Amino acid sequence: MGTGNPTDLQLVLALVIGVAFLIFLILKTKVHTFLALMIAAITVGVIAGMEPGELIASVQGGFGGTLGGIGIIIGFGVMLGQVFELSGAAERMARTFLKLFGKGREEVAMALTGFIVSIPVFVDSAFIMLFSMVKAVSKKSKKSIVSLAVTLAGGAVITHSMVPPTPGPLGVAGAFGVDVGQFFLLGFVIAVPMAIGTTVYGAWLGKKIYQIPSDDGEGWIRPSAMLPGVDLSKEEETGELPSAFLAFLPIIITIALIFINTVLGMMDLTEGIFGILRFLGTPMIALGIGLLVAIYTLARKVGRENLLADMEKGIKSAGVIILVTGAGGALGRVLYISGVGDHIAAQITATAIPVILLPFFVSTIIRFAQGSGTVAMITAAGITAPIVIAADGNVLLGAFAACAGSLFFSYFNDSLFWVVNRMCGIENVKEQMRVWSVTTTIAWGIGLVSILVLNVFM
Repeated sequence: MGTGNPTDLQLVLALVIGVAFLIFLILKTKVHTFLALMIAAITVGVIAGMEPGELIASVQGGFGGTLGGIGIIIGFGVMLGQVFELSGAAERMARTFLKLFGKGREEVAMALTGFIVSIPVFVDSAFIMLFSMVKAVSKKSKKSIVSLAVTLAGGAVITHSMVPPTPGPLGVAGAFGVDVGQFFLLGFVIAVPMAIGTTVYGAWLGKKIYQIPSDDGEGWIRPSAMLPGVDLSKEEETGELPSAFLAFLPIIITIALIFINTVLGMMDLTEGIFGILRFLGTPMIALGIGLLVAIYTLARKVGRENLLADMEKGIKSAGVIILVTGAGGALGRVLYISGVGDHIAAQITATAIPVILLPFFVSTIIRFAQGSGTVAMITAAGITAPIVIAADGNVLLGAFAACAGSLFFSYFNDSLFWVVNRMCGIENVKEQMRVWSVTTTIAWGIGLVSILVLNVFM
């Protein structure tokens, strides 16, 4: 919290002016997004009355804290993607998925993939790990990278936000005291229509922003009309591709290790072999193991020099993503430490909003103020769970309301906003918001409707 005892108006102005200034810097002055985010973070802190030392510590803590959790994962994930592309594993995965779902249903295949994979795996990690496959599907099928990435990331972020055992939903379930098993099952029920909504939107948006990988794979092109693609399930293979087993093995191992770690954590098992498994299941370690498996199983026929050169490209492309992601974390931390998020949440709590919607709107405001969906839902649960319980409201739906509210309008202070847009080569700010801010808001809106409908019957 800020130590300068800021007024209520001061905190509101800090958020409004900070966000408006950020948008102005990016749209009008054309400064790099990294610099704009850092300037906006400092602006918010100054207006909110934070002391200089506290402000600098918040910026540094937010930047380092965000990258401490995801920076290494981004690096490993991008390198893994390069191995997938160079070895042909990405194409093999693309062929396998399209054979299962058929030509014309690529968006459905991506949505379901993200929906399932992101249950045990952190959403940023899941998207980064699978992006090379998405790029390969786009290149071969000529479907827009936008439609494929939006449906993959949409499915992933929905289950990450609504279905245990991801950290946010687990924390919310604990705050409301609800049964995790019931939470898991009903989470699927609520998540399905949300995923359908983002899939339909992603398929439509891909026609409006038609962008596909260039022939050399180094950039992106925007043809004036949609190009005819090939049916990968029927196309004759031109080169020797790895088997489906070897292609998927690095991902399967990574997911399995993380899932085991999650289950053991829920059972509070930490001794002996369980402690070793939990260490191996740490996302950073698990993805590193997946990368090593990929190098030694997929890249043997590529050649050491070619492999190292391609991985170097991956590391370079990860640099910008890492910087922008860290800057978004710095802005989110300043908004949190300054007290802006807590203040606005407290104002909503004091209104006459129906009790079942209180966690939803508090989570929504906190999400918009500081960017992290996990922080938003857990903070909202901590604030509103006692109120919902005291008012004899439906605590299970109240818990889901806190989770669904955290999906509202992902924008500049959310790391996934930058990960999705940067990896897809989307640089125009208006398009970035259409690609990801609108997608998460659609999920948010459908989640609200679903909770209200369930509230009538429960």
